[in-house]
Amino acid sequence: MVWLVGALLLLWLAWGPVVLVVAAAVLCVPRARWWVQDRIHVDRRAVAILTGAVAALVALVLAVPDGWLPIPPAPGTWAAPSYVGRPVTPHPVVAAEVPQNPHRVGPAPVSWPGPLGLQPEVETSWLGLQRCGDLAPTSTGVLVARCTDRSGASLRMVDAETMRPTATYDLGETSDDPACATEAFYVDDADRAVVAGVRAVSTYRTRSGGDESALDPDGSWDLRPWIPFGDCVVAIAPDWSGLVWWVSRQGLVGTLAPESGRVAVTDLGEQVRRGLAVDEGGAYVVTDEALHRLVAGAEGAPQEQWRTEYAGASGSAPVLLDGGVVAVTDTVESRLGVVFLARDTGAGLCRQSVFEEDDGATSSTLAPLGRGVVVANNHGYSSPRSTLLGFTSDAGIARVDLGDDGCVVEWTSEAVSPSSGVTASWPTGLVYAWTKRPSMTGVSAWYLTALDAESGRTMWSVRTGTGLLAGSDGSRITIGPDGSAWVGTLAGLVRVRDRS
Repeated sequence: MVWLVGALLLLWLAWGPVVLVVAAAVLCVPRARWWVQDRIHVDRRAVAILTGAVAALVALVLAVPDGWLPIPPAPGTWAAPSYVGRPVTPHPVVAAEVPQNPHRVGPAPVSWPGPLGLQPEVETSWLGLQRCGDLAPTSTGVLVARCTDRSGASLRMVDAETMRPTATYDLGETSDDPACATEAFYVDDADRAVVAGVRAVSTYRTRSGGDESALDPDGSWDLRPWIPFGDCVVAIAPDWSGLVWWVSRQGLVGTLAPESGRVAVTDLGEQVRRGLAVDEGGAYVVTDEALHRLVAGAEGAPQEQWRTEYAGASGSAPVLLDGGVVAVTDTVESRLGVVFLARDTGAGLCRQSVFEEDDGATSSTLAPLGRGVVVANNHGYSSPRSTLLGFTSDAGIARVDLGDDGCVVEWTSEAVSPSSGVTASWPTGLVYAWTKRPSMTGVSAWYLTALDAESGRTMWSVRTGTGLLAGSDGSRITIGPDGSAWVGTLAGLVRVRDRS
């Protein structure tokens, strides 16, 4: 009987839930059930040994520090391919030079080359049930991650080679309002992590090298005199002059001068759900009703330069494109669309629908590609439970470009990216998506998928994990300085890089 249980366990680990379904169906046959019952024999000593071994293993896992173990795979590792496609040759995106914000570290994210699919290595770092929704590199290559779990939010420094956390700082106050569960932060030009709290902005100096790494509180600005109880900061970003722009859920837009601590605020009177964008001249804020451009006036006071309404609520933060263009998404008559506007006047340039009616929605950031954007379809995704077993959200990733005669859908892919959107790498000419394949065997297999930015063709996909905890639940894909692609899952960090 031991061999039968062992074989069933191995099959379950290899092929996942379908093995249990088949086993249950076999036991419905009386002869098979009687045969199993006749051979069942419980050896108490064996049970005691097995229980002790499991308890010892659990104790060992709990004693090991975060990041020292890989994320454990879920059953079904043989039910889905580990790699499909082939390596690619870089075809850089032809676009104007990306302007570099002088108050953020390093070049713009799209400037990093990502993996090309050359025998890609997938490595993971298990952080328990902690999800790191966003990561940013410092000038030394160390990553800073903002992470959350049931106990609250924390800031972590992660060694880019070992994937182990080297320093952790508990961020303390969190909000019970899901709309305030922001992960907004960035790394400035002094290698400080600038973090949005519920009603505050704080900075943490990063120290790495030698035998000691640390996150040291460097400054904090209390925004409670300007943000009432029940409201919260949902986005922050620095402008070219060094002012820190922030936006609250209830539509308050403010600037913070870090040197003096001066705060100036204006009230848009409209709900805000997404991030903001900044350029050399001002900030762009998308609300449930309109897109706003604001500039810093006297004493840094935000002044609205223009406001452009759109027909439906936007699901994405504004993204800046070549030629003085800003893009957002909206929904008109149950169909998702991409809207292009002129940055200087707010005039609408064109709108292009994507995906099918009642089958398109997005809550993720658009990926810029010169004069176009790539948008991922998140319709059908509500929480990690919506992608349990072999279920997925609706398919669709599309590129929309602004041309001389309006905007046009350049391509549409049937890849399924439930919640993390896409990230572009201009030097490689690829866009990366965190995808999930539908499975009749009930296995949740997750992949990093690279699509050709020019044609939308899927070039390669590498499996990054299986099971519920391998999902990302909206974490952003980050391209590191060394060409690796990173993402935070529900159980830790995943890194994909080409074999050197």
